[in-house]
Amino acid sequence: MKIDLEHIRNHFKKDRFATGNGIVIDSVTEESAVCSLELNESHKNSIDNVQGGAIFTLADLTFAVHSNLAWVCGENVGVTVGQSCSISYLKSTKGSRLIASSACLSKGRSISVYRISVKDDLGVLIAEMIANAFTIAKH
Repeated sequence: MKIDLEHIRNHFKKDRFATGNGIVIDSVTEESAVCSLELNESHKNSIDNVQGGAIFTLADLTFAVHSNLAWVCGENVGVTVGQSCSISYLKSTKGSRLIASSACLSKGRSISVYRISVKDDLGVLIAEMIANAFTIAKH
């Protein structure tokens, strides 16, 4: 599969919630997708920590990019959607940037499972997500 990072970025610009909140796609390979978020005051909650929804959205976009890589790159496969996920918030960040990276744990014809790890720019593990994907049949 030929991976064109700019094509992937252009496709996911349509994810206006994620990109509108500052999430960027840093790199993509068949083994992993990496996305990041430069933190600012708009990402904070009432106790001055990064809001859980910001962390979740970063993990979710990373999951979407990785699980749809073949489809976005033009392979004749169906689109993949999230079926379910579980996220554990482990630490509050002291850093200024969050970085999410994905790994595919299991890939089937219809069902796949991904792990998305979110770390800050200080190397601290902030959250872990396990996400189940469902690939919709081609039309």
